[in-house]
Amino acid sequence: MIKREHWGSRIGLILAVAGNAIGLGNFLRFPVQAADNGGGAFMIPYMISLLVLGIPLLLVEWSLGRYGSVINHSTAPAIFNNLWKNPISKYIGILGIIIPLIVVVYYTYIESWTLLYSIFSLFGLTPSVSVDTANGEYLKPFKDFLISIIGANSEGLLLSPSIYAYIFFLITLLINLYILYRGITAGIEKVAKFALPAIFIMAIILMVRVFTLTSPDGRNFLDGLGFLWNPDFSALTDPKVWLAAAGQVFFTLSVGFGAIMVYASYIKPKDDIALNAISGASVNEFAEIILGGSIAITASVIFFGISTTAEIAHQGAFNLGFMALPAIFANIPFGQFFSFLWFLLLFFAGVTSSIALSQPAIAFLEDEFGFPRKKSVLILGLFLFISAHIPIFIKGALDELDFWVGTFGLILFALFEVLVFFWFFDSKKAWQEMTRDNDIKIPSFFYYLIKYIVPLILIVILISWGIDYLPKKISENTLNIWIARGFIVFTIIISILLVKYLWNKRGKQ
Repeated sequence: MIKREHWGSRIGLILAVAGNAIGLGNFLRFPVQAADNGGGAFMIPYMISLLVLGIPLLLVEWSLGRYGSVINHSTAPAIFNNLWKNPISKYIGILGIIIPLIVVVYYTYIESWTLLYSIFSLFGLTPSVSVDTANGEYLKPFKDFLISIIGANSEGLLLSPSIYAYIFFLITLLINLYILYRGITAGIEKVAKFALPAIFIMAIILMVRVFTLTSPDGRNFLDGLGFLWNPDFSALTDPKVWLAAAGQVFFTLSVGFGAIMVYASYIKPKDDIALNAISGASVNEFAEIILGGSIAITASVIFFGISTTAEIAHQGAFNLGFMALPAIFANIPFGQFFSFLWFLLLFFAGVTSSIALSQPAIAFLEDEFGFPRKKSVLILGLFLFISAHIPIFIKGALDELDFWVGTFGLILFALFEVLVFFWFFDSKKAWQEMTRDNDIKIPSFFYYLIKYIVPLILIVILISWGIDYLPKKISENTLNIWIARGFIVFTIIISILLVKYLWNKRGKQ
């Protein structure tokens, strides 16, 4: 058995967990979701989802992770198998490895775009267009630029990304692998202690600059903040807004990935989880709501107005971050520097998340196969390098992987976490595990919230998403779509065989 690592300090743990949650979703996805779902109308279900769904699930994952530290295992197959003595438990637990593993396959590629944009912005290699004279076509040069970088303008099955996109992907992958190779304390924790303060400093600089912007017709930061915080109560009757809010909470807290469970398994068996969980969540929410929302949405409302901002957000997940903001920066003094700062912020946020998503696979190789960290990182690196060619070169594969794994899979695995811990194990023992040795008391009503309300909400979300999206998704039968699905199925089958082999081997011993 490999000697088990632990976090070097409490602040390092909190920053690492916050870094896991603070990713591209905080600064790219949240502004788009908020702008596309009515601004202030989105914030009410968002806050409710955070309290009723997000925080309880966060506590469940922390509890499962601390339980893992007791049994010297970090990943869901072993933890689930110890909690629920059913042959199927370890196979359900595989989702806690597969989901973050496949997400990091395409997440690392998107992350590499931010590094490319940052360097290109610094040297003035991104487009420049005047918002005042663009006649409504102000985003087209930036859209064309992104399309040319990732090769989305090609015909047929394959994408044709530029050589720059491929080089920056390799650089990003190597950076991630080097951090992971360094380990928990010397790698992940050390990077978190540097990256998180850097992210906040850059975000505050950008927010201050945005707050000093004004449009020719008099719009200022108050208009942007008003859009984000003045609710349209009539929009609260739209189920789409509630589903979008619940989905964003999953992304922002990184619940349902299994990464928090793994991070929590590196604390000591009697360490606190409640205060750590709330502290990490608080840092993440400040980054998302105060900084993420204040930069992208406010700047866009000032330059383009509320209706156009909502339209830009509706047209695509990357439009505000990769198109609207660069267009704005191109029209302000020292915009080249602010664009560099914006994308460097995104890159740092992306790195802290991608290394967290990679850790479950490494922990599985270390805990179950007994591989040293160097060998585990090498195996992961080879898998990621080979697998990433699917979203890099296969048209539509990135969106397909994101739907099945990064959306549907998250909700499904979160549901299994609650069911295994509070139903198939023992809810009383689960509650004892969750509430022991904490620095703050978890309110007793959380027991009933986690046992009854949370799984009910998750089931409703799964059914709603199934009705809205599954028929259309299943009807898509093009070759490129089936390549992406085949990759998911292949990964699942290999994982099942590995787990079966391990448990059979243990049985013979």
